[in-house]
Amino acid sequence: MDLMIPDSGLLFWMLIAFGILFLILARFGWPAITGMVERRNERIDKALSDAAAARQLLATLKLQEERILQQSREEQEKLLEQTRALRQQLIEEAKAAAEKESKILIEKGREQLQLEKEVAMQEIRIQVAALSIEIAEKLLRQQLTKETSQRELIDRLLDESLTPQA
Repeated sequence: MDLMIPDSGLLFWMLIAFGILFLILARFGWPAITGMVERRNERIDKALSDAAAARQLLATLKLQEERILQQSREEQEKLLEQTRALRQQLIEEAKAAAEKESKILIEKGREQLQLEKEVAMQEIRIQVAALSIEIAEKLLRQQLTKETSQRELIDRLLDESLTPQA
């Protein structure tokens, strides 16, 4: 058991060595260690304040981003509405132009039909007149085979042409 209990001389020298080590550490070691700990605490505090500022900046940027997104959505909606209105206007203008064009075509068709009708009526009149003359000629030849009837007809036609018509 002697190994477990130190000798008094050894204990004395251990205390003196501990005291000298304590004084050296108190004089040179502790200020350096506490300075490093203080600097580290300052860096951590600065990093925390920078992180808080970054969070604040990020929150501000998010608000700006949402505001910009909202503005872009509103502008997009306005553009879509303008596009719809323009499309509707173009459709209405195209309908009006097509309607106008169709009226013009219908009117031209009617005019063409009227002209063709008049031409056909003129041809029919000419044919009727030719047929009438041909029939009258045949009738007159048949009736005027005698000379006396020819003279009577000529006299009557002359009388009719000389008398004024009312």
